[in-house]
Amino acid sequence: MSLPRVLTVAGSDSGGGAGIQADLKTMLALGVHGMSVVTAVTAQNSLGVQGVWELPVEAVRAQYRSVVDDIGVQAVKTGMLASAELVETVAELISATDAPAVVDPVGVSKHGDPLLAATALDSVRTRLLPVATVATPNLDEVTQLTGVRVESEDDLRRAAAAVLAYGPRWVLVKGGHLPGDAVDLLTDGSEEHRLRAPRHGNRHTHGTGCTLASAIASGLAKGLSVPEAVTRAKEYVTGAIAAGFTLGAGIGPVDHGWALRRTHAG
Repeated sequence: MSLPRVLTVAGSDSGGGAGIQADLKTMLALGVHGMSVVTAVTAQNSLGVQGVWELPVEAVRAQYRSVVDDIGVQAVKTGMLASAELVETVAELISATDAPAVVDPVGVSKHGDPLLAATALDSVRTRLLPVATVATPNLDEVTQLTGVRVESEDDLRRAAAAVLAYGPRWVLVKGGHLPGDAVDLLTDGSEEHRLRAPRHGNRHTHGTGCTLASAIASGLAKGLSVPEAVTRAKEYVTGAIAAGFTLGAGIGPVDHGWALRRTHAG
């Protein structure tokens, strides 16, 4: 049996809660084969990011070509890309790959540490978003990219339209930072889906964005439509947030293996 294959292009989180590590755990939990292109190495733990080292563009391109040319992919997911040069390189690689792409336009870490150079924002807008099948910005990233500030659920449609103007086929505006239920808006400009989930009081939510984007990519690799892939990914992430656990002295990670553990326990 050949498993669907998903490639993550992102940074490494040494604490294991986000980035490449979260992506691969999510892919394993959802029954696809995960592969990786490391764009940057971080020194990172539950308290924050202590250091970031970008990989050379040549190393990123070589990793990507090595995987795609031999193994092939059914979906690509991007995360931390750090610099304009890396953003443009990855956008070029994705545009030449016949597979859906989920773009998580990572700007800052859960602790507020910058993970994308300010000079790279225009490259994300003009080069990366246009090749995205689904873009998954949170509210801070929407503001960073478009200038639109979301203060209530009523603002989600306007935020989505501002992101769609840059060219992704679909946008999922993540409303998790709003009060009340966690409401996300998925739209392609004509079709619209609002995904609601109860808000859990758990503070251990490190890796939420990476996990959601990887779960969406896993669904697309299985042949699901964008709305179905996003709906299932939201369900998976909601369970992972509920099961988030203490790790270190700060914010712990979501539990990528929550469904697997429940299955084995049963």
